[in-house]
Amino acid sequence: MKKRLVIVESPAKSKTLAKFLGSKYDVTFSMGHLIDLPSGSMGVDVENGFKPEYVVVHARKKVVQELKNKAKGKVTIYLATDPDREGEAISWHLERELVSSDQKMLRVEFHEITKEAIEEAFKNPRSIDMNKVNAQQARRILDRIVGYNLSPLLWEKVGRGLSAGRVQSVALRLIVEREDEINAFKPEEYWELEAELRKKVTETPANFIAKLVQIDGKRPKIENKAGSDKLLEDLEQGVFSVSELKQQKKIRRPSAAYTTSTMQQEAFNKLRFSASRTMRLAQQLYEGLELEKGEETGLITYMRTDSINISKEAQAKARGYIENNFGKEYIPSRPHKFKKSKQKTQEAHEAIRPTSVYKSPDSISKYLNVDQLKLYTLIWRRFLQSQMASALFSVETVNIAATTSNDNRKCIFRTTQSKVIFDGFLKLDDNQKQNEETVPPLEKGEMLDLVKLIPSQHFTKPPARYSDASLVKDLEEKGIGRPSTYAPIIFTIVQRNYVERKAGYFYPTEVGIVVTRLLVKHFPDILNVSFTAGMEDDLDKIEEGDMDWVKVLNDFYKPFMKDLLLAQDKMEDMKKQKIRTDYKCEICGKAMLFRWSRRGTFLGCSGFPKCKNSKPAKRTKDGKIELVEVEGTDEICAKCGKPMIVKHYNKGRFLSCSAYPRCENTKPFPTGVKCPQPGCEGELVERNSRRGPFYGCSKYPDCKYTSRKLPEKLK
Repeated sequence: MKKRLVIVESPAKSKTLAKFLGSKYDVTFSMGHLIDLPSGSMGVDVENGFKPEYVVVHARKKVVQELKNKAKGKVTIYLATDPDREGEAISWHLERELVSSDQKMLRVEFHEITKEAIEEAFKNPRSIDMNKVNAQQARRILDRIVGYNLSPLLWEKVGRGLSAGRVQSVALRLIVEREDEINAFKPEEYWELEAELRKKVTETPANFIAKLVQIDGKRPKIENKAGSDKLLEDLEQGVFSVSELKQQKKIRRPSAAYTTSTMQQEAFNKLRFSASRTMRLAQQLYEGLELEKGEETGLITYMRTDSINISKEAQAKARGYIENNFGKEYIPSRPHKFKKSKQKTQEAHEAIRPTSVYKSPDSISKYLNVDQLKLYTLIWRRFLQSQMASALFSVETVNIAATTSNDNRKCIFRTTQSKVIFDGFLKLDDNQKQNEETVPPLEKGEMLDLVKLIPSQHFTKPPARYSDASLVKDLEEKGIGRPSTYAPIIFTIVQRNYVERKAGYFYPTEVGIVVTRLLVKHFPDILNVSFTAGMEDDLDKIEEGDMDWVKVLNDFYKPFMKDLLLAQDKMEDMKKQKIRTDYKCEICGKAMLFRWSRRGTFLGCSGFPKCKNSKPAKRTKDGKIELVEVEGTDEICAKCGKPMIVKHYNKGRFLSCSAYPRCENTKPFPTGVKCPQPGCEGELVERNSRRGPFYGCSKYPDCKYTSRKLPEKLK
């Protein structure tokens, strides 16, 4: 019988570890948290030191029993959960639930799942770090206090089923306030001017473009067409000459290897991956994939980190790879030192990097799916670039002076061109442009011919809406959340129907806007960015052992409850808000009322509950109430023969009978793509699960084909 039991979180991770540890160890998994606060009550005794009531998660009871059976007779139990607060808390709960007095419990920690890292971790086990556990407990209890008090308030005042979160609500506030900025923005007109010029004497005339950058020593301000036309008229008779030539060398250093935040940003910007999708793929790469037959290993280091550190061993291997594949000149004299994005980082962690730089994307591409390969390529390339020499450029700047004919205003036009002297880390950049000579050789004082002037009209633009990348960047810069929370924050506000994704950008829904307005008004501290960032710092201090977790909770709880009592009395009741409109119910003829629900705004018959007719409606920016246009289809309701229409909800869309509420028939949204399963006559339809949308066969359960991506239509 094996005397050593190892417990990790996931089946994939346990499979990889089992191959490294061999037959002396029994490796199993917990499927994440087994013990948590109860789902049906707050589970926190706020009167007695915020004592939590921990229970076995209902869906995990069978797993707990299986683990108890496996733990029987084991002399030593190793807890090998992830190296962060959540992992530490899982290990703590497992120790309390499984380990008896005659058993030895050891905590092992590693940041990459490779044979060397695992062997080293098992040689140096430790005990549970209670500072990490207390930091996790404090966060969990804070979130439970906020959620279990604010959610019922929102049910009462806005709509049942809504919820609020301590950190997610602040992220939502950023999105709502950005939308306010966009709506309030008034574009201003401005004009830019370029000149197409050429040398007076040349065998092969080479025209080039220069942009107006100064008028009488100041930045040009051309506000309208009239001003642009006047300047054009004056400059067309002007004299153009080279007033300054400047050449300088510029060094471009590579960026540090990825942190969680920068990985999520790049994955969105370059691959259009959401934060959740990126972390799901990174988890797979970290936990291990089978490469050769029998060879299973983790491909990247731990993916929840804000550290930019790289181990000396990894640096040495990278330098060796660079010399062998690119040449000695591509190795910097000493490894680059990168500036931290913030003062406090997880110094014990590393940045996200490949576990072996020699596992290049090309060499393992056949073992990875398309998305895994895309993300791994980003991580591998970014790490290798961070260890390569800087790029060197020669930058030539040419200033061209022109004096207007009428008022002698002195204008400066400028053009620059950059030439790569040494590509350095850009050797790995697919987008690196080849050198192009766009400006002919010029001399100071040389006269130039004006070919033509090119005016262009522009308007100032509002700030861009948040995307996954820009929201994660802002959350990190403002200190809201931590590496492990960015993806869950975004996932939560999308799932709650507080925001919608459109072409990769976040638009707050009517419900999201109203919930935010109410919470900001009545809970100014909870929704305050600085307050939330300060709370994150307090949690870090608990983890470092510099602050008592109960005191942090107590300092938060008292003012929060004071605000809650006032809000229960003073908060506007949106459910009672019924605005009479000019729309008439086509079923009973009574007036339609503009009303609220947790799914948003709608028109409901004033004859409710006798008449349950309703229609989606919205309030426009100028306050008018209008119907949301119904999207029709060619589908006919199988129950009543009326046309089917498309209806949207927070997780997707479906077809509904246009005769609702008289006919309540619905069906999944069809895609028109035949099910690719051989012999199946069904088609793929849009479905949804707790992990997001997917495509499934219309013949389910007879056919159980599913796919995250929609296959191309079969010809």
